[in-house]
Amino acid sequence: MSTIWKSRYAQRTLGVKSSAIRELLKVTQRPEIISFAGGLPAPDVFPVKRFEEACHKVLSEHGAAALQYGATEGYEPLREMIALNMARYGILAKPENVLITSGSQQALDLIGKLLINRGDHVLVEAPTYLGALQAFDVYGARYLTVPVDQDGMITERLEVWLRLGPKFMYVLPNFQNPSGVTLSEQRRHELILLSERHGIPIIEDDPYGQLRYEGEHVTPLVVLDRENLRRDNGFTMGNVIYLSTFSKTLAPGIRLAWIVAPPDVIGKLVQLKQGADLHTSTFNQFVAYEVARDGFLDQHVKLIREVYRERRDVMLQALHEYFPPEVTWTHPQGGLFLWVTMPPGTDSQALFQASLAENVAFVPGDSFYANDGREGGRHMRLNFSHSQPERIREGIRRLSVAVKMQLHHNHVAV
Repeated sequence: MSTIWKSRYAQRTLGVKSSAIRELLKVTQRPEIISFAGGLPAPDVFPVKRFEEACHKVLSEHGAAALQYGATEGYEPLREMIALNMARYGILAKPENVLITSGSQQALDLIGKLLINRGDHVLVEAPTYLGALQAFDVYGARYLTVPVDQDGMITERLEVWLRLGPKFMYVLPNFQNPSGVTLSEQRRHELILLSERHGIPIIEDDPYGQLRYEGEHVTPLVVLDRENLRRDNGFTMGNVIYLSTFSKTLAPGIRLAWIVAPPDVIGKLVQLKQGADLHTSTFNQFVAYEVARDGFLDQHVKLIREVYRERRDVMLQALHEYFPPEVTWTHPQGGLFLWVTMPPGTDSQALFQASLAENVAFVPGDSFYANDGREGGRHMRLNFSHSQPERIREGIRRLSVAVKMQLHHNHVAV
């Protein structure tokens, strides 16, 4: 490495690390490996034909506009569609409350750039989404962590940390990545009331909300913020910024997501985005609008739910058949992941190496914990959306071999 460049790196780059998942995906590209590592949607449900038709229509009818620079806020018909769709879930937003971003990762980066000064505390779940930690780390965030159980973030543990005045809370309430758990309705009410009492805003990240396979829809935090606190003017004011994406419902390759926030917040985010990329791809926005319109997205999401529900059920059944009784796992009602907990003393990194020898892969749990990550040492995240059912069964069988070997090793060592 050239020392002349290394000596000139900004201080904020010193703590930046590669994404553990991105690095794992390099290892798991070998065809003989069954990978449960990436948070990958199933390519066999991508609406390729619909995209092909949309691209042709956009180029033939709107080619000049679609290939031109666009507004930083995003393509207005797409923003209107997003606002209309969210209204069905009680999220009352106007197009001016919506900023289109280049994927959820840019949304998180912009949030960090807007809100975090070096040394600021950010409150996160334990475990939480690795990509958020990566985005916030660049801006020098320090973390206060609250554990989750089967009902999501344990809100009774919040008060002590909120007294320290974190800049904001970052929460994934639906089918959380990585644990797969959903924040209960009661805890959502408690979280909103605590947010108001302490004056600590919430970033509600909801990439999986439409991918529910069982149970009833749970009210979004941003809706409870309005209803509980009688904010009758929608997104003019409020304590919650809402994020979502097309990556899990259309395709991740188009890199389209959105932020919903009060107009003054959107205005500042627009200024920051202008310095980053001017605007999200105009062509991609035109195409996504044509793909999703006329009710297609609603029908397509139903297909995704059917496919992913089957794959989740196959993985749960295989875990029940192959794994030893001292290992436990979550039963997600939706989303892409479930979370496996090994007995105390298990080293998930050692288990990962053993699993590679069996040609199967997962993400070790320590990657999803802020600070030192030791809490995640006996956990692993498994993705069920990407693989066909027969490969899921075979992958869990292979993984069970590595798990039993690791448990035997631990027993002998004791």
